[in-house]
Formats: sequence, structure tokens, C-alpha cells
Amino acid sequence: MTHSPSPSSSHSAVSADAPNTLNHPALAAQDPELSALIGAEEQLQADTLRLIPSENYVSTAVLEASGTVLQNKYSEGYPGRRYYEGQQNIDPVERLAVARAKSVFGVEHANVQPYSGSPANLAVYLAFAEPGDTVMGMALPMGGHLTHGWGVSATGKWFRGVQYGVRHDTGRIDFDEVRDLALKERPKLIFCGGTALPRTIDFAAFAKIAHEAGAVLVADIAHIAGLIAGGAHPSPVPHADVISTTTHKTLRGPRGAMLMSREEHAKAIDKAVFPGLQGGPHNQTTAAIAVALHEASQPSFRDYAHAVVANAQALAEALLARGFDLVSGGTDNHLILMDLTPKDVPGKVAAKALDRAGIVVNYNTVPYDPRKPFDPSGIRIGTPSLTSRGLGTQHMPTVADWIDRGVAAARAGDEDALTTIRSEVADLMAAHPAPGLPAH
Repeated sequence: MTHSPSPSSSHSAVSADAPNTLNHPALAAQDPELSALIGAEEQLQADTLRLIPSENYVSTAVLEASGTVLQNKYSEGYPGRRYYEGQQNIDPVERLAVARAKSVFGVEHANVQPYSGSPANLAVYLAFAEPGDTVMGMALPMGGHLTHGWGVSATGKWFRGVQYGVRHDTGRIDFDEVRDLALKERPKLIFCGGTALPRTIDFAAFAKIAHEAGAVLVADIAHIAGLIAGGAHPSPVPHADVISTTTHKTLRGPRGAMLMSREEHAKAIDKAVFPGLQGGPHNQTTAAIAVALHEASQPSFRDYAHAVVANAQALAEALLARGFDLVSGGTDNHLILMDLTPKDVPGKVAAKALDRAGIVVNYNTVPYDPRKPFDPSGIRIGTPSLTSRGLGTQHMPTVADWIDRGVAAARAGDEDALTTIRSEVADLMAAHPAPGLPAH
């Protein structure tokens, strides 16, 4: 099943002739240098196959909401309880975003003010833990996130982080091991979710362990929020005490974040966000979140979410057929993690070569990676962006073939092959214009 961009989205790719400045004339006149860079980025997003799983295309409506005069307002506090006057229109905007979040995700409480995912997670620590307390999350090299207690993060410096991982033989979480660790360490918080997890998160299993250990369960659904909203991944709502998410990635909103919870935790969450960690919310982002949540409530979004998963699984099958080693053997969601060790190409070398071929990925550690994080063995890819462009399962063998040829070219140092792939990619992208990109 494929997804067609919403009618509000522009369906015309940018011309390859030159960066487009017609769509931001005031900026072009005031700051032509910056305008040219934005035009070049519009062109790059139009011409390339974007496979970074945390990226997507927002609709024209989301872009418009992000650039409104709401930018001009300061609104410290919450609706009805502000520290500034002149909130007659701002309060309804935030209330609308909150109501839509509660409806889309079926939660009792939602806070739409966090600036991004990492501050949102830090607010959870502020709400439920004290410095030095033990917290538990998936280790970063195993697919977790920095803010789940990893050592280089403030969350690992200010709190005592203990980490679980995945089995070496299956690439999947061993819940017996998670339970043993939780009962031994008795953490205040247990995080589930991460940035490189290709399999369904068993929220019920985590909840059972958290209850037994006396911990607050935090589901970080930043990567899969859109899949959950569209019914393509199980929801953590019946199981998690707190849910943290960004609003971009699969949810296709602006760069922002939300915290959702049971009503009993509402006051602690709100107090942690403001005044605990930040001042006035970014009202233009709040408005864009409201638009994205409205889009996520439409039947077409459900089609899109299921298409993201279908595309990822079809792409995984095509890659396996071409001899690629996929962590956990495949995917249940939008994300594929590849170990390129059998291909005799480091992840960083492959990622940079694919970028020259017009295929945008990121190099990434794989579980038990013997290489350093800045020069790892793997690459991480995903299907949200290409699905938003209307590509379907019938296109995934072609995408897998490009990746296969690109990795081989990286190993051989064959720049001509990469140039050929880039031309082929541009042709397919021209036939599937991206939502939100302006017409020339």
C-alpha cells in the first residue's frame, strides 16, 4: 500500500537548474547567501533518496504553521496560567495541540512544550528522580539513546546509568536478562525504546518488569510515534507510566517533542518542563504540532504508517537476497540496521559513498561492534521519507539494488558507478515529488 501526499502538499520537485529563491523572495532580497543555501537544500531533498530513518517530509501546511507570526509571542506558563498577557490566541493553539495529542494517542495527559526529544527525556528525570539515582536503559551501542543514562550524556553523568542490551545470537532483547538486571539494580526509571531498534517493542514485558522492580516505565517512542498513531505498531499507552516522543520522524511534524502520561503524573511532568527546564514554549512549533496531529488523525495517515512498515520489510527482504547481514535478521518497523562486515566495507566509507550516489543514510554502530562509534561497522536506513514520496513495495528491489551497487562501488573505489546510480536515483525522485517541497 502506498501513500499519496495530502492535497495541501506541493507536488512539484525543484528544478535542477539552480537553487530556488522564488519561494522566499523577502529572504532572497535581505540575505541572498542564506536564501541560496535554503534553495540548495530544497534541491537536494528533491533529488536524493533519503533513507535516514529519523528524517521525513512535512506537509506544506506544517511548514506554513512553523513560519507564522506566532514566532513573535512569549508565553511562559500553561494555557490559563501564563506569566504574560496577550495570550488570547496562543492558549487556544496550545489547547488544540494538547487535545489532538490526547485523541491521537489515547492518553490522559499531554505536554506539547518540550523543545526537542532530549530535553523531554531530561524532564522525565527531573520529575521522578534525584541526582545520583539509578536509571536503566538500553546501551547506546546496542540501539539505545544517549539520554537513557549513557555515560557521555548528562543523564549518565548526573544519574547512575545501568544498561541492558540484545542477545549476540539473535539481536533481540533478552527479557530474562532485563528482569535480572532490574531486580538487582532497582532503578527509579526504566527506559524502553531507542534509535536503532528494528523490532517491535514489547511494552507489556517491560511494564511487568518495571512493576516488579518498583520503577517508573518510560516509553521513548520518538522513532515509532507515527507508526503507533497509524496503528502499525502496538501502543505503549496501556503499559507505560510516561511516554516521550519527538514530533518529527515518522509522525511527520515539526522539530519538537511531547510528553504524555497518566493523569496522576501530569503535575510532575508539567512542573519539570516549565519552570524546571525551559521558559516560553515555541508557539509556532506548537501550532505545527497541532497540524501534524490533525493529519495523523486522518485515514490516509493510517495507510501511510502501514506502508512505511511494508516498504521496510520488502526492502529488508531484497537486501537479504543480495547477501546483506541485517541485525536481528530483518525488521518489524521502519528501520533496518545493516552490518557491513561481510561486505568488507566500513559503515562510514559506505555511507559517504552512498551519499555521493544520491542515497542518504547514516553510518551506525551495530551490537557488539568491534569498531569505534565514529567509524563503525554498520549503516542505518529507514523508509519514512520514501514512503511519504509515494514509493511502494514494488520500488524496494530497485532501492536494494542501488545500495548493493553503491556498497560494491565503495569497496572498489568506483566513482563512475556512483555517478550512474545518482542519475538513476534523480530520475525516480523526479517521478515521485516530495510533499512540502516548493514548486520552482
